[in-house]
Amino acid sequence: MSEEILINVTPRETRVGVVENGMLQEVHVERASRRGYVGNIYKGRVQRVMPGMQAVFVEIGLERAAFLHASDIVRPTPADGAETNGNGHLPSISELVHEGQEIVVQVVKDPISTKGARLSAHLSIPSRYLVLLPYARTLGISARIEDEAERQRLREVLTPLIGDDASGNSRLGYIVRTNAEGQSAESLAFDVTYLGKVWR
Repeated sequence: MSEEILINVTPRETRVGVVENGMLQEVHVERASRRGYVGNIYKGRVQRVMPGMQAVFVEIGLERAAFLHASDIVRPTPADGAETNGNGHLPSISELVHEGQEIVVQVVKDPISTKGARLSAHLSIPSRYLVLLPYARTLGISARIEDEAERQRLREVLTPLIGDDASGNSRLGYIVRTNAEGQSAESLAFDVTYLGKVWR
């Protein structure tokens, strides 16, 4: 598999394209006059709860309040393993958050026209070889790493690095990125330390 990252920089605009096997997979454009917010993490305050939309508007310091849907809110896992409200459906937005509540969110879609940014409380913080998922408490490995021996090696290297809580679950969740394949334990340990510092 061949993979290329193409970058074009001008004073007013930066364009980045990811090409895999001759096919364009991703395009990112950033203009100097209007930098994007996608990926930014904010501590916001719930401004308005909209039960009919199963959503809230969150003030994060931008021109317009941002939008957060109930499906994008982190919910605690019930101790008995039952569904969130017994029937597998999302609980009411009013059960999850209330006006004035502070919440940590990440921008997943920039504001456009009259709409505010789209948010998620499911945070993800990337580094070179890993992606930190602070609320996931799992260790996942990219499906593009197909060699089962390498997948097992990565799992064995990372399991002691990410630590476990008293119940045997990892304290923070991680996804091992494709370019971690073949990397040393030291490189992966550096990424775990780096992501831990960023999260703290």
